[in-house]
Amino acid sequence: MNHFSYVPLGPGDRCRHLPEPVRAESGRWPKLEAALAVVNRDVLATLPGQEPLILMCLPSCAPPCRGATGGDQIYVAMADGRWQGNQVNACDPEEGEPPEPDDAETALGVVAEAAQDTVMELLWQAWPLCPAHGTGMHLLPPDTGRGWYPSEAELAGPPAWWCGGGQEDARHRVSPVGELAAARAR
Repeated sequence: MNHFSYVPLGPGDRCRHLPEPVRAESGRWPKLEAALAVVNRDVLATLPGQEPLILMCLPSCAPPCRGATGGDQIYVAMADGRWQGNQVNACDPEEGEPPEPDDAETALGVVAEAAQDTVMELLWQAWPLCPAHGTGMHLLPPDTGRGWYPSEAELAGPPAWWCGGGQEDARHRVSPVGELAAARAR
């Protein structure tokens, strides 16, 4: 997906020069880059032949997406620069929010969710798949899902991939994000 499909142009509008998205500058988004490195372990473990995902930057002079008040917009993209879904650095600097998530677990959850959106929409397949059931999994960020998942103990820890279970199996935690290779080897 590219950003041009979101720019409203109608009769009488002059065609505006919009900046092209570029690969995010290395080192500028350390928490997002670290989170993407973890997510890419799952990409490489589950999608043989797929190149690692990258961060793409839509420069700040472009029209902001919903929920953003300005600033560069960072997206999780395929290696060729295409992406689908929301930016991973949605923030409101006027409210004092940081340009990227405050902690590593939040960054990992945001990046994993964006990666899942991009992979599923652009490759047209569920990702990642539960090794036991072959069905698509869901991301469960830390400290969420109370009353939905079997026990409070299962909710502790970093963001994890969860499976809804089979016809006779209960839903279950498959692995923390970044550790699908080990889960597939079991």
